[in-house]
Amino acid sequence: MAERIIAFPPVAPPGARLLILGSMPSVESLNQGFYYAHPRNAFWRILAEVYAEPFPEDIPGRIALLERHGIALWDVLHSCQRQGSLDSAIREAEINDFAGLFDRCPGIERVLFNGATAHDLFVKHAARYLDGRQWARMPSTSPAYTLSYERKLAQWRDGLTL
Repeated sequence: MAERIIAFPPVAPPGARLLILGSMPSVESLNQGFYYAHPRNAFWRILAEVYAEPFPEDIPGRIALLERHGIALWDVLHSCQRQGSLDSAIREAEINDFAGLFDRCPGIERVLFNGATAHDLFVKHAARYLDGRQWARMPSTSPAYTLSYERKLAQWRDGLTL
């Protein structure tokens, strides 16, 4: 039986206008204590490139990048059972408190889903929170999703700069 894992709290600057949602942190992210920590995950590289900023090497730098651009970051799931890092291994999922998040960050106008699983889980469990908000399903930044970096970057650039 897979162990129950708990996601990170949100990075939720009060002035956030955009929310990026993943599904659940990878094993590497859980080990390092912050979102998208796997060195081959393109998330931080994409954000740095889109916003023409230096690559944020540490957690404070990553939080500052998000805050400068009005981005909240979280995962759809609060907890689940999962062996390994693949979304396909998620079992016994529990959703995060989106009512609380949107109360704390009422300026969020747009939601970007980092991959199909994040989108599908959110639509299944919390779709009502999309009412009145723009949203888009983005290609996963995970190295497990084999779309080229250039194509991921182009789609994320479109989503981040709407």
